[in-house]
Amino acid sequence: MSQKNAVITGANKSIGFQTALDLGKLGYKVWVGCRDATRGSKAVAKLVGEGIEARILLLDVLDASSIQKAVEQVAEADGKLDVLINNAGVSGAQPIEPSDQPMDDIRAIYETNVFGPIKTTQAFLPLLKKAHHARIIMVSSGLGSLTWTSDLEHPYSQVKAMGYTSSKAALNAITVAFAKECAKFDISVNAVDPGYTATDFNNHTGYRTVVQAASGIVWLACSEPSAVTGKFFFDKEIAPW
Repeated sequence: MSQKNAVITGANKSIGFQTALDLGKLGYKVWVGCRDATRGSKAVAKLVGEGIEARILLLDVLDASSIQKAVEQVAEADGKLDVLINNAGVSGAQPIEPSDQPMDDIRAIYETNVFGPIKTTQAFLPLLKKAHHARIIMVSSGLGSLTWTSDLEHPYSQVKAMGYTSSKAALNAITVAFAKECAKFDISVNAVDPGYTATDFNNHTGYRTVVQAASGIVWLACSEPSAVTGKFFFDKEIAPW
């Protein structure tokens, strides 16, 4: 019970994997949340090879029963959860005009980027309450900032991806809602923008590395004072909603 642990959704590659690697090197036990057992096992093997205590956690944020089984697995092994990182996400169709984006595509984005984090957070909350100064981190995006996307001089305002940008704006609002409820349980809830990172998400066109992207997540997980909650960060600085 003394070792801190972390559950990271979508952790078998990219930003999620780097986050698991960085937290593991800091002594955290990391649960590698993933949908595919083969890919997840390979990711865990890499982490274990680095001397990290890591375990696979089959978790599909679209599937409530999958989430509940993951909660039961962590509960049986650890009895509590110190850090929940809602990292899993999809980008959807882009670039595309709002008037042309199919509703099915928008719904699919929201199922993963919005409803997924809600369901996962609700399910793991009982275990988070059992930890000391537990933390919930929503991996959002600068494209979810209404301030930036509405500023015609800001590059984010030129991105045509209504489904994705609005899903991250919704995730930011969800962050604030959970932060208000969880404060009484000594649980901080914050959102973080990893920046435009080179991943499969954007065919590796991003200008930031996964190391840079994960640094802000890891900072919120273990360095930022737990009293800080209901905020949106980019590179350890407050970002505009």
